[in-house]
Amino acid sequence: MFETIRDAVKAALTEMNYDVSELTDTMVLGPAGLDLESLAVAELAVRIEDDFGVKFSDEELPGMADLTLDEFSSLVAERVGATSAAGPAV
Repeated sequence: MFETIRDAVKAALTEMNYDVSELTDTMVLGPAGLDLESLAVAELAVRIEDDFGVKFSDEELPGMADLTLDEFSSLVAERVGATSAAGPAV
């Protein structure tokens, strides 16, 4: 699942017109690495929420710029696992 999520993040970034050709698993998403600004981080989060059925709070978004590609993908994978374990919504 992790690889699927990581690939989806890269695809989303490509759709957002970011060059991911030099993106590594340990590169930070924000200004210290790929250089996503706050609105781009929010857009990425929304795309991933839609793709995987997870949710991020507004308070989490600023900190996501400090995550690496692998850390962000792991966070999503954890939430997907938690959502699956909780079962279908009633």
